Amino acid sequence: CHCQTCRKTHAAQRNTAARVNRENFRVMKGADAMTAYESCPGKFRHFCSTCGSHIYAEYPERPFVVLRAATLDIDPGIRATMNVWMSHDLPWLDEDPNVPHFPEAPPPA
Repeated sequence: CHCQTCRKTHAAQRNTAARVNRENFRVMKGADAMTAYESCPGKFRHFCSTCGSHIYAEYPERPFVVLRAATLDIDPGIRATMNVWMSHDLPWLDEDPNVPHFPEAPPPA
C-alpha cells in the first residue's frame, strides 16, 4: 500500500502487508511484549513494546489480520500480487538506478 497513512505509519515508501486468516495466524514468540494502539476507530495496530516494530493490524470483527511482511524472518514463499493507492505514491521516493548501491554498508567516507 502506497497510501499516505501507510507511508507515515511505516516511515517508508510503501507498506508491504499480507492478509492472513485469523485461524492461520498466531504470535509464536514474544506475545507478552506486544502492545496495541487504536489508530482509528476499531483499527488496532500491534507493536513490539521492546523494539517498536509494527507487527500486524486488525479490525477485530474482520476474519483476517494484516501482517507486516517485512517483519518475517523466513521467506513465506509468496510474492506481492498488487500495489494499491498508487495515487498517493511519491515520485521522489523512486529508486534511482544511477545512485550508487551497496550490498552492505557503504565504504568509509
